[in-house]
Amino acid sequence: MISLHKPSFVGNERKYIKNCLDQGWVSSAGKYVNIFEKKIAKYTGVKHAIACINGTSALQISLKLVGVKKDDEVIVPSMTFIAPVNAIDYNNAKPIFMDCDEFYNIDVDKTIDFLNKETHTVKQKVNGKDLTFTINKKTGNHIKAIIIVHVFGNAARISRLVNLCKKKNIALVEDAAESIGTFYKLGRYKKKHTGTIGKIGCLSFNGNKIITTGGGGMILTNSSKIAKKAKYLTNQAKDDSIYSVHNEVGYNFRLPNILAALGLAQLESLSKYIKKKKIIHERYKKKINKNKYLSISNTPHYASCNYWLNILEIKKNLTKKKLLKIIKYFLKNKIEVRPLWHPNHLQKKFQNCQTYKLNNVNKIYDNRLCLPSSSQLTTRQQDLICKKLEIFFKK
Repeated sequence: MISLHKPSFVGNERKYIKNCLDQGWVSSAGKYVNIFEKKIAKYTGVKHAIACINGTSALQISLKLVGVKKDDEVIVPSMTFIAPVNAIDYNNAKPIFMDCDEFYNIDVDKTIDFLNKETHTVKQKVNGKDLTFTINKKTGNHIKAIIIVHVFGNAARISRLVNLCKKKNIALVEDAAESIGTFYKLGRYKKKHTGTIGKIGCLSFNGNKIITTGGGGMILTNSSKIAKKAKYLTNQAKDDSIYSVHNEVGYNFRLPNILAALGLAQLESLSKYIKKKKIIHERYKKKINKNKYLSISNTPHYASCNYWLNILEIKKNLTKKKLLKIIKYFLKNKIEVRPLWHPNHLQKKFQNCQTYKLNNVNKIYDNRLCLPSSSQLTTRQQDLICKKLEIFFKK
């Protein structure tokens, strides 16, 4: 089977894991957690990185850290994996679903339009300070945050939202789960890594990501105050570790040392993986874009992409049934492909949540496929994938 995204272990993974086993430090204490955090902070260019057990827990804590509470609202794209939406729900808040742009990221124009037309601001005194709050005209609830998801490794157009969110006192939380290794190369955030521009950012090291810890995540921030609180909350909120005193409800979200050891070794190979994945992306484009019915989605010109997954655009009006037929055809030929995520505004739990002009999400869902994109994908395997595509669309 040609996997959609299979992890590569070509560096010091076994050496570092053996070191953990030999020393007996396999749980949440140990040198590799600290080293991994420091190396991620240096790579992404932030002051602080706090390791978590997965990307979803990183998002959950991040929303809590920016003040999201019960009945608050958070703007989030509908076209994304469900993790950021679940993180909103874990904080007893409510999502407002936004459309996607041509790179599958949140549509910034529509988000700005929504904030300008569908909200108003009020001043309230909090602890003696005059603070601005943004209120949803429809619900009367506070809009506390926007989650920007950098989907498929594509950097979102974040720059136009930064000043508006500051003016409206809305926290920008970046979900960079799929975009480690993606840097902006134009504009005011040139050379900035995704996940480092908002108030707080999150990474994921799930098994299907470019680098993996099996399961793991990271909180990114330039705020020492947020970093200290993040480490406190993710480590069971220990106020006195000797006598087990806990003055707040904490979470068992710390990353085990043995998984951090795996992540450290993976990070050392990241640039090599991205280089290989760029070659795979360009080769897909060269071979597939010749077909009048097919093309590979472009990546943003304003950023260097990590090419996490290659997205096939099918230039035909397909039904869900027809798309499933294509998927089954590939599986029969031992090739794993998958559709885009089921739009979150259509998920049973969230069907009654507010949406805003979801034109693009509803159009693209049934005519896109994710193609195998592992860094270890061979030329022969890629040729086979392209050949099978050609055969199917000649029928």
